[in-house]
Amino acid sequence: MTKQPFLKTLMTVIISFLFITPNTQAQSLKINPKASSMTIYGTTNVHDFKTNVQQIKGELVINSAKKVQSANIEIPVHSIKSGEKLMDNKTYEAFNDVKYPNILFSLVDLTSLQINGDDISAVVNGNLTMAGVTRKISFKTSGKNTKPGVYVFKGSVALKMTDYKMKPPTAMLGVMKVGDAITLKYDVTFE
Repeated sequence: MTKQPFLKTLMTVIISFLFITPNTQAQSLKINPKASSMTIYGTTNVHDFKTNVQQIKGELVINSAKKVQSANIEIPVHSIKSGEKLMDNKTYEAFNDVKYPNILFSLVDLTSLQINGDDISAVVNGNLTMAGVTRKISFKTSGKNTKPGVYVFKGSVALKMTDYKMKPPTAMLGVMKVGDAITLKYDVTFE
């Protein structure tokens, strides 16, 4: 075999390999904070309340087989705002914000995953860290692949502050007491 046909054959094989081999890199998607929202709902012995999360950071990594490889979310405690300074300060104290300034969520796995066209539903299992305490949580989510590389997920998570060794806030010398149970509703866009 002469050198010229061998090199030509080798180049053909290399070029074919480059164009036929699937992309094995993972796709990393970030939360779009302008297209995302989180709201915390709770009760007191006086009235119900809601607070908004004004800053959300996070990343969703999808591997080459279109499976979720990892997901992480970070919420600065000081981005939780009710519009009432006293309530916000009591919230930050409950989180022990000086020592634990962030709420963290890390995906462990997805179960009951169903994909129907662009619609997605699953049970999310992960570790949630609040006020320095980490607990495993599970919750249902529904999502949609709205366009290539853009995923929107919605749902709610019921939590108890005491599960994280947090003392539900009180105000007005203990007259107003916040209930232990809260619900976090989210609408998060990864792109």
